[in-house]
Amino acid sequence: MFLLQRLNRFFLMLVCLFTANANSQSLVPDYSYQAQANAPVHYQAGTDYIVLDNPIRVADPSKIEVVEVFWYGCGHCFHFEPIIEPWVKQLPEDVNFVPMPVIWNETTELHARMFYTAKQLNKLDELHSVLFNAMNIEKKKLTKQSVIQQLFEKQGIDKKDFENAFSSFSVSSQVRLAGSRVQSYGIEGTPEIVVNGKYRVSARLTGSQEKMLEVVDFLVNVERAKNKSAATAP
Repeated sequence: MFLLQRLNRFFLMLVCLFTANANSQSLVPDYSYQAQANAPVHYQAGTDYIVLDNPIRVADPSKIEVVEVFWYGCGHCFHFEPIIEPWVKQLPEDVNFVPMPVIWNETTELHARMFYTAKQLNKLDELHSVLFNAMNIEKKKLTKQSVIQQLFEKQGIDKKDFENAFSSFSVSSQVRLAGSRVQSYGIEGTPEIVVNGKYRVSARLTGSQEKMLEVVDFLVNVERAKNKSAATAP
């Protein structure tokens, strides 16, 4: 009887020790999920973005260039504007954001000239949304210079100032350059974003316009890291 009691106590102690050990292990926090959540996101070339075969020279090599290729008549571009506008406002100083109108045909070339005319007149900030709204909400075609001129005049632009800017050498040069760069980028649709003349990002690959900007942020960081590495190299 005494031996049986001692055996019972021994087994009870084993059970208690096992339970205590199991409880102590369950109290150790599991950081595996948190570590995974905090891990840096990596996007893949060919899956999330396209690497250009031949990098295109950027306007300002001292900064990381981000070019948004768009068309005023594009509904996707119209819906992208309220997404990209706040993103652009928080870009750091080492990033140079460049909106660039696509040029595929005579109509898009006319609209590119319309964009650079507004820029030449220092009225782009005021007219950018007006031009988007005219084509996407008011459904105006804007396929003639006279119709575009009327739209500018309604915004307080002098007729002569418009005509001079619209046909100026500066605007014509910018239109030609945009056409050349769009062709070199291999733009397939709008909106698309080109990072530092090397990578092309579109919603067709990312799945959404919001994720486009996440991929662009990733690529900007890649280029920033390369710049820092080059600066510290012996």
